[in-house]
Amino acid sequence: MSGGTSPHLQAVQAGCPEPSRSPSRSPWRELIPTLCIAIATIGFVPVLHGASPVLSLTVEVLVAIAIVVAAPTYAPAIAIFVLFFQNLFVSILSPLISAPSDLDFIKGYNFLVCSVMWLTTFGLYVAGQRNRSTEVNQIMRWGVVTLAVVSLYFAIGFVQDGQAATVYLRNIVLPLFLFQLSLLTAATYEVRATPFLVTLGVILILCGYVEFAFRDFWLAVTNGYTFWGFDELKAARSGAWEAEMRATGNVPVDLKDRFSFDFLNTPLLEGFGVSKILRIHGPNMHPISFAYGIAFFGLFLFSVGRPVLALVALPLLIVCSVKGALIVVVFVATAWISTRLLGAVVTLWLGFVALIVFAIVAIRVGLQIGDYHVLGLMGGLNGFLEKPFGRGLGVGGNLSDDYFSIDWSAAQAAGTTNGAVESAIGVLLYQMGIAALVPLAFHFAVALKAWRLYAFSGYLTQGLAGFGVMVVLLNGLFQEEALFAPLALGLMLSLTGLVIGSQIRAQTVSVPDADPERLAHYQPAT
Repeated sequence: MSGGTSPHLQAVQAGCPEPSRSPSRSPWRELIPTLCIAIATIGFVPVLHGASPVLSLTVEVLVAIAIVVAAPTYAPAIAIFVLFFQNLFVSILSPLISAPSDLDFIKGYNFLVCSVMWLTTFGLYVAGQRNRSTEVNQIMRWGVVTLAVVSLYFAIGFVQDGQAATVYLRNIVLPLFLFQLSLLTAATYEVRATPFLVTLGVILILCGYVEFAFRDFWLAVTNGYTFWGFDELKAARSGAWEAEMRATGNVPVDLKDRFSFDFLNTPLLEGFGVSKILRIHGPNMHPISFAYGIAFFGLFLFSVGRPVLALVALPLLIVCSVKGALIVVVFVATAWISTRLLGAVVTLWLGFVALIVFAIVAIRVGLQIGDYHVLGLMGGLNGFLEKPFGRGLGVGGNLSDDYFSIDWSAAQAAGTTNGAVESAIGVLLYQMGIAALVPLAFHFAVALKAWRLYAFSGYLTQGLAGFGVMVVLLNGLFQEEALFAPLALGLMLSLTGLVIGSQIRAQTVSVPDADPERLAHYQPAT
C-alpha cells in the first residue's frame, strides 16, 4: 500500500475499526453486550413457558423485534447463539418440564426468535430502512421467489400431513432466513462479528472436550438424564426406538449405550478393527449438528488467523463421528490450498469435478454396501421420476408414517427404498419435484457469489462461505441434516450473507481517497 493512502482507507481495507470516525470503538467492546443479550433472549424460556406459554411467546417475539430495532448489528450473532445454546438451557431446566410435548414446543423457540428477527428485518427492508441497492434488491428478489415456491408446496403438503409439512417448511426456510438476516444487516451496518464468533467457537470447543472427558459430570450439570429421558419416552411411544433396534440390532441398556455408534457409522471400517465410539452431542444436544458447527468454527478460526484454536477443534470431529462434517473440512481446506497454488478459477472447476466424482463414487459404493442414505436417495430419485412436479412438503421423508415400517433388508436387495428418506436432496425431489431446483439453485448462486469475492480478494473467510455452502449441498445427497439442520447449511449461509453484505456496504460507503479498485479490496468485517 502506498504511503499516500489515508489512515481511514487503510482501516477500511483491513476490516479494522475506522480510527478517524470512532477512535475508541473496538469490536471486542461489543462482545459482552452481545453475549448478555443472547443469553437473556433464550436462557429463561423454559421458566417463562412453565409460567405461561402465552407470556413466553409474547416476550420472545417482543425481544426479537427489539434486537433488530435497537441493536440490529447484534442480530446475526444472536441468531447463531440461540441455535447452538437453546437446548443447553432447556436441558439444565428440564426438571421444570412436565411432558415430551412441552419439551418439543420449547425447543421451537429458537426458530421463533430467528424468524421474528428475519421478518422484522425484512419488513424494515421493504419500508426502505435497510440497504436497497440494486445488488441487494436482486438477491432479495430471488430469495422471495424461493420462499414463494416453498410456501406453495407447503400449502399442498399441509392438507395431507400438517405437522410434517410444518416441520419441513421450518427446515427449508430457516437457512434462507439466516442468509437474508445477515445479508441485509451487513449491507446496511458495519457488522463486526469476528470477536463474538471466535468466543463462541472457544466456548463450543470447551463444551465438547468437557463432555468427552467428563461425560458423567456433563450429564449431571446439564440435567442430561432428565432431558434425554423425555426423548426416550417419545421414541418409545412413537415406535422409533423399536424400529431403530430392529434395523440396527442394537439394544441400548442405558443412556451411554444410546450414544455409542460405529465409527463414522459405516461398515467400510469394520475390517480395520475400529470399535464403537461414544459420540458427543454438544450444547445443542445433537451430534450431527454439533459436528457441522465444530467443522465451521474450526475453518472459521483458521480463516481469521487463529490456527492453534482451529487445530484444537479438529479432534472433536472424530469424536462426533460425522462423515459430512469431516468432508466439509477436507474439501474447504483443499480448496484454500489449491487456490494459492493454481488460482481461484482452476480451483473452482477442479472443485466441481471433485464434488461430482465424489458423489458418483459414494453412490456406487453405497449401493454395494446397502447404505441407507444412498438407498433413500434412490427412493427420492424414483419418486421424482414418478411425479416430476412433487407431492407437497411433508409427504415422504424421515417424518412420514412409513419411515418406521421400512424393511431395510428388502430395500438393500432392491437398491432403493419405497419413498425418499435419509437424503435431503432425495426428499426435496420427492416432495417438490422439479421445483426443488429453486432453493438448491439459489443456495448455489449465492455460494458462487461469495467464491467470486474470494477469487478477487483471497480472503479465506469468503472462500469458506462460498465453497463451504457447495460442499454442504453435496452432503445433502447423503444426509437429511446437511440441508435441514440449521447448524449445517444455515450456519454457512449466515456467514455467506455476512461476507456478501459487507462487500455491498463497502462499495457504497464513502471513503476519502478511495478509488473503485482499492475499494474492491475491502475485507468483509466478519
